[in-house]
Amino acid sequence: MASFNKTILLGNITRDFEVRHTPAGTAVTDISLAINDRTKSGDEWVENTTFVDVTLWGKTAEIAQKYLSKGSPVLIEGRLKLDQWESDGEKRQKLKVVGERLQLLPKSNSNTQGLASGETSYNNADMPF
Repeated sequence: MASFNKTILLGNITRDFEVRHTPAGTAVTDISLAINDRTKSGDEWVENTTFVDVTLWGKTAEIAQKYLSKGSPVLIEGRLKLDQWESDGEKRQKLKVVGERLQLLPKSNSNTQGLASGETSYNNADMPF
């Protein structure tokens, strides 16, 4: 059976982050996105926020460190990954996103605006340097 694992997220960075390096020198960082959604409940609109953890690798992580900070809007394309570990004898798991493409977006005061001109896109295979 064929499979397809792709996710596209548009949200805001929830906190400042740091880039670490593996022993082999590869950059890696973990960011968190807040993704807002509005739904109608009766006569009122209700705001819902979903928080998603994203791991960025290589040049994508370095670009994120250079240009993004808490509150920055960003579009990320990636794939879902289930992390599993054991802590205090209990099995734990968490669904995360491994970011494969990063698109910088201009800051905006309105959530209703579409993507503006001047947006910049980066991925591990297509870095500007």
